[in-house]
Amino acid sequence: MLKKMLIYPFIVLVKFYQNFISPFTPATCRYSPTCSNYTLEALKKHGLFKGGWLSIKRIASCNPWGGSGYDPVP
Repeated sequence: MLKKMLIYPFIVLVKFYQNFISPFTPATCRYSPTCSNYTLEALKKHGLFKGGWLSIKRIASCNPWGGSGYDPVP
C-alpha cells in the first residue's frame, strides 16, 4: 500500500508526459520498450528508489553513444 502511494505521483507525471508531451515530439527512443514505458514498469515492479534509479540509468543511456535494442526491466 505504501509502495503504491509513493510511486503514484511519479506514475502520474510519466502518464502526463506520454499523453500530452510525447505525441508532439519525434520518436527518438533507441530502446524497446520506450524509456517512459520502462519507467512505469520499473516503478511498479521495484518501487520508488530502485525503480527510480533504474529509470535514471536508462534515460541517461538513451543517447547517440549509448546502447539500443530490447532492454527489459530486470
